[in-house]
Amino acid sequence: MNNAEIVELTHRHLVDIYGCLPIAFVRGHGAYLYDADGNRYLDFFCGLAVTSLGHGHPRVVRAIKEQAEKLTHVSNVFHTEPMARLAERLSNRFGNGRVFFGNSGAEANEAAIKLARRWGSNAGGGRYEILAAQGSFHGRTLATLSATGQEKYHQGFHPLVPGFRLVPFNDIAAMESARRDETAAIMIEPVQGEGGVVVPSPDYLRRLRDYCDRAKLLLIFDEIQVGVGRTGKFFAYEHAGVKPDIVTLAKALGGGMPIGAMIATADIASNFTPGSHGTTFGGNPVSCAAALGVLDAIDQEGVLENAAQVGAYLMERLRVIAKKAPRVAEVRGLGMMIGIVLKTDARPVMEACLKEHLLVNATAGNVVRLLPPLNLTREEADAGLAVIETALIAAPGEK
Repeated sequence: MNNAEIVELTHRHLVDIYGCLPIAFVRGHGAYLYDADGNRYLDFFCGLAVTSLGHGHPRVVRAIKEQAEKLTHVSNVFHTEPMARLAERLSNRFGNGRVFFGNSGAEANEAAIKLARRWGSNAGGGRYEILAAQGSFHGRTLATLSATGQEKYHQGFHPLVPGFRLVPFNDIAAMESARRDETAAIMIEPVQGEGGVVVPSPDYLRRLRDYCDRAKLLLIFDEIQVGVGRTGKFFAYEHAGVKPDIVTLAKALGGGMPIGAMIATADIASNFTPGSHGTTFGGNPVSCAAALGVLDAIDQEGVLENAAQVGAYLMERLRVIAKKAPRVAEVRGLGMMIGIVLKTDARPVMEACLKEHLLVNATAGNVVRLLPPLNLTREEADAGLAVIETALIAAPGEK
């Protein structure tokens, strides 16, 4: 089937909630995707930070194939080796943590929310409320949507789940003053992704940690988009030298396979007991095997170092380009998570890049978001930068 045939078949039968572009991808290799008409695209979007080792990474492919031939699924009332090994690897990275596996970032965040409430019920004096940030994005389920600080995602889904309040991001005084007797936890993205790649001040996470310790609140970091190396460190919170009580991961963890993980300190995690939470497909052996392949690549192929170095190179070059492009207000980000903030709508720039077979994303209205593979080469970076420079200068819509 060609692009047009796949697109037509999709629109005939699928619920239209994604506003899909009229392109159907059929294969990928490294930093490139190929559509059904044979066109090649340089991927600076990675399926929204999912395929962070590029497409078809040998370790991940091999792990999926070998595990699929042995075992694809058993109930979580039994044990599997891939799940046990992955839990060990993530627990060690976190530091003596306890791990819950789900299928997605929303499931990981749901688990974090439920654990915080369970802790509040058992050990926190009956507290239940979670403070989250304006501009945040935590998922599409009703609970994670209620924690999301963007009204556009709430429209048509009221009443939202009670027990959440939104506070300005990167404002420690506002967070401290928002606490009430029923407040149990604070839930924050170390860098806001859907909010427009918003990087807080250097001491914000550290001051949040200090405040949570003083106020006896749990600190939850949602690292669904920024974790697993996206910022140049495995956990984004490592840049601040702090540790949360709970952290959530997904997206890049499975290298393209669906998986989410919530990791909590042992004492907090003990509030979950058999039957208090669960999911049918969480800890799926194939997804866990893929995630082990991802972790092997990170540990053995210099992925984090490359993300930091090439990410810094991209930022430096983009800031030079910005001086020649009046529409650019700011370039911001961390590692391989970069936002080009425009004075105009970002969509025309995204579309101009797409015409030149470069995949980028427009978010928060005026931000061009770049989420390239963490193992992107300098040559691939330069190829993408050339397209972005032309698009920023030539794309329509400047005011």
